[in-house]
Amino acid sequence: MMQPTLRCPCNLTYCQTVFRYDTPPSGEMRFDIGAQMYQRSYLRCALCRHWYSDNHLDLSSLYTRAYVDATYGDRFQATFRRILALPPECSDNTARVARVLEFMRAFPVAGRSPTLLDIGSGLGVFPYRMKEAGWDCTVLDPDTRAVQHAETEVGVRAFLGDFLAVNPEQVGVFDLITLNKVLEHVVDPVCMLERAAGFLRPQGHVYIELPDGEVASHHGPQREEFFIEHHHVFSVESLSMLAERAGFLTLSVERLHEPSGKFTLCAFLAPKSVSPTAP
Repeated sequence: MMQPTLRCPCNLTYCQTVFRYDTPPSGEMRFDIGAQMYQRSYLRCALCRHWYSDNHLDLSSLYTRAYVDATYGDRFQATFRRILALPPECSDNTARVARVLEFMRAFPVAGRSPTLLDIGSGLGVFPYRMKEAGWDCTVLDPDTRAVQHAETEVGVRAFLGDFLAVNPEQVGVFDLITLNKVLEHVVDPVCMLERAAGFLRPQGHVYIELPDGEVASHHGPQREEFFIEHHHVFSVESLSMLAERAGFLTLSVERLHEPSGKFTLCAFLAPKSVSPTAP
């Protein structure tokens, strides 16, 4: 397995092992890792406080059908409807939509609906709510069932594929690209984020959400922020480093304790080639 990277010049020199796992923590999805022994750990950088997963497990099948099977099983549509029915005060998505709409009011578009590309859409609750708010939404997901669900249940345009393998001619360009709890799942999130600039309209923005390792670590190693599927867990500093190395300006960063209990960092970004005025 490739070592997770933020392309830091220190090359993990200042990292120390903080959490070790010989068995899955309570609540972690039981993925099929075959005959491999479950042993992994998290390294923490003393300079930027970023967390790196450290293991020799082959997790290549984690985001194929096995991931959706373990996460939702045959409850895909039922889970979607259950989350839609949550009261606003209990819904991460309700708060997410409110943040995005409030920020984007400072960057109105004229004569058309604003456009959104949601990468790694999963259940599609967020684009469903954004569509309700008048946005023209498109989703991209590597799982066939997620794409079919987005088209039939969510009612948005959907593409099947890996964001690193598609191009704007296939998918389009957008006013906003969202990566909600996505970048922590890839070995090189800088590579994934830097591609987003090519999918943005002039004056377009990117919104990201990432697990907050600094706060979560105070609550122990059993937190879901440190589950096996996360190659990275972030700090405010490492979020800003990620954005800078991918060619973006960080316009705002917020630390959240979401209704679901997740500790999250969220940020709005703009390409460095553009000089927007933050609201």
